[in-house]
Amino acid sequence: MEAVAKAKHLRQSPYKIRQVLDVVRGKNVNEAINTLKYTNKKAAKIILQTLNSAIANLSTNDEAYDVDNFYVKTAFVDGGPMMKRWRAAAMGRAVRILKRTSHLTIIISQKGTK
Repeated sequence: MEAVAKAKHLRQSPYKIRQVLDVVRGKNVNEAINTLKYTNKKAAKIILQTLNSAIANLSTNDEAYDVDNFYVKTAFVDGGPMMKRWRAAAMGRAVRILKRTSHLTIIISQKGTK
């Protein structure tokens, strides 16, 4: 049994989210939640919300489940659309600033299933 949760248009760069995501990938769900609660990064809060959403998505199935038997099977982040802004530069020029966004996907699965 699997559950998927996606968070789109997150206002943080994929690089920064990926740093925290690499820590919890492959871990038991309870262990991942405890790790994220005590990680001092903005991305940890975003990933924790998405992970909790994936757990809540398990209840849409009619089957009984125990959260202790689930682990983070797949977790990845892709780049979203970029907001383009301009900043004044020397000698009358302008420099482009890219405000990056991210799309986060987390899949949790039951241990012993493929």
